Amino acid sequence: MSDYGHDLVFGSFVTPSADNPDRTVGVAVLAEQVGLDLVTFQDHPYQPAFLDTWTLLSFVAARTSRVHLAANVTNLPLRPPAVLARSVASLDLLSGGRVGLGLGAGAFWDAIEAMGGRRLTPGQGVRALEEAIEVVRQLWDVETRGGVRVDGEFYQVVGAKRGPAPAHAVPIWLGAYKPRMLQLTGRRADGWLPSLGYLQPGDLTRGNAIIDDAAQQAGRSPQDVRRLLNIAGEFSGVGRGPLNGPAEQWAEELAELALEEGVGTFILGSDDPDDLRRFAGEVAPAVRELVAAERDRGAAPARTPEPEPEPVAAPPVRASRATATGGAFAVVPTPDDGVRRSERQVWDEAARPTGPAPDPERTYTPQEQATGAHLVQVHDGLRAELTQIHDLIEQVAAGEIDAGAARSHINTMTMRQNRWTLGVYCESYCRIVTTHHTIEDQSLFPRLRARDPRLAPVVDRLEQEHHVIHDVLEGVDRALVAYVGSPDGLAELRAAVDLLTDALLSHLSYEERELVEPLARLGIA
Repeated sequence: MSDYGHDLVFGSFVTPSADNPDRTVGVAVLAEQVGLDLVTFQDHPYQPAFLDTWTLLSFVAARTSRVHLAANVTNLPLRPPAVLARSVASLDLLSGGRVGLGLGAGAFWDAIEAMGGRRLTPGQGVRALEEAIEVVRQLWDVETRGGVRVDGEFYQVVGAKRGPAPAHAVPIWLGAYKPRMLQLTGRRADGWLPSLGYLQPGDLTRGNAIIDDAAQQAGRSPQDVRRLLNIAGEFSGVGRGPLNGPAEQWAEELAELALEEGVGTFILGSDDPDDLRRFAGEVAPAVRELVAAERDRGAAPARTPEPEPEPVAAPPVRASRATATGGAFAVVPTPDDGVRRSERQVWDEAARPTGPAPDPERTYTPQEQATGAHLVQVHDGLRAELTQIHDLIEQVAAGEIDAGAARSHINTMTMRQNRWTLGVYCESYCRIVTTHHTIEDQSLFPRLRARDPRLAPVVDRLEQEHHVIHDVLEGVDRALVAYVGSPDGLAELRAAVDLLTDALLSHLSYEERELVEPLARLGIA
């Protein structure tokens, strides 16, 4: 079992097609809008059907504001490392620290030679890649005095000036499969980036072992190497095989890869907007919940700091309320402030049942309190998303939206693009809420009811409120549709989101009030 404790990251692997450049860029921008953390493109400079990857990365960086970007992976034989280092650093500075560097030793050597590149044997390719990493890292190291000097077999840099330094510690990920490349990954790289379709059963375990051993021999921790994985599959109503089935099946399979094989970054190869929406809105939050629940049992090491983007759907830790410590029960439920935005009420809050009062003499271990703390943290993520929806609506109302995102999708009226962007965001958020509620209804609530029958009225009420909230979410969807078709639909959309806000915030506070202590008392993770 190799869970390295990395925060989970979810990304897309977009085809850099030159046939329809607007659509290529649009798919990349959509990945950001639905909540993915990373957008990547393959790099095959000899392929005339593809846009140049580094030009495309720069263009997409200008059209986005949050998502991280990388080549998957850079074709080193056609990208001189000294020039590549400055390209990466420049784009990282221009994008506000959003670039990763995927590197490959090269393949398709006939095509590389046809473009003027040098054909290398597999062993030469590994040695050239290690020299290139040294060149890149030295050029980024502006704190060291003197010029860059690498007298290698394949690359010679004699006194080049250092810089510019990138805006953040750019991670270097290697596309590696064979033992020598895996050993290099452990010695020098920040991440391992294979494709699942190229791996045989057991290859992830064997690759991790080689990387871990090489890292330790180099004086590094295996946790210093993030494990990334390109994946592909099909969403369907019933399971037909690995990564071929409903979102719930995807989530279980990816959670297993995270916990058993240490994968911390999942990159979906698809240009289908619906696939990206489901991956971001349904699969990613479910995987995060499953992995967090398992880690909360104490089976995984503590998470290590990463120079990676924080996953946007991951709930922030609010230590003032959700810190689990030993002794008296210390997880503080979020109070309901009583503020209501809507004149409508979807239920009678006074009729809510309450559970048994906690025993004031009981003490709780940190492990017992961790599940309640995690529930608060998940809810905090939903609350933060609600705030962003309200902010986005006000931006739409004011005509303020990312001009790059607008131009990348529909070259027409700004207001029409604003509506489309808002619709994508709300759709993604509604799926996150639905997934969270499904997990509770199918797993958490039955266990609570079985272990303490006194909680049955509370659990029944929470399940009823889940159905009501889903109806309110449908109302948001209907308001979005109406808004797209009517220039006067903003008031109705605001009203629908206000009602969602009232219902969801009230529900989350009630759920925390009634469940955080029983989760600890009953030992439910």
